[in-house]
Amino acid sequence: MKPSSVTDLLFNQLSFRSDRQQVISSNISNINTPGYKTKDLAFEHELKKIDNDKDLKMFATNSKHMIGTMDVPKTNEPNLIELKGLEEQNDGNNVNLDTQMSEMSKNKVIFDALQSSIKKDSRLMRSIVESSQKN
Repeated sequence: MKPSSVTDLLFNQLSFRSDRQQVISSNISNINTPGYKTKDLAFEHELKKIDNDKDLKMFATNSKHMIGTMDVPKTNEPNLIELKGLEEQNDGNNVNLDTQMSEMSKNKVIFDALQSSIKKDSRLMRSIVESSQKN
């Protein structure tokens, strides 16, 4: 039983953040590899390409509901891409350590926030189950 309808989205984002951390770590570990190009996972980019009128339909299932609930598309797998337009070193490598460390820190903050949200979501479900047992 899922704590809420948001649980799948939280776990998908948690998985994405874990994968992104691995890509950033790979970029950092290849900072001295001649010809290596910086890579990233293009999740946000893929979401922007979705036709909002077609795939992200808004609906209300009850007259008292506020309009604005989204159907989440099922095709939200991130793609590994090579970042273009970055400044290259003499050996063709374009990894910038400062940028990668900044992205790693940002990714960790989001990862921690997702973990916290999952814990809160689970606690809410637990409290609902416990209060229903008392009746």
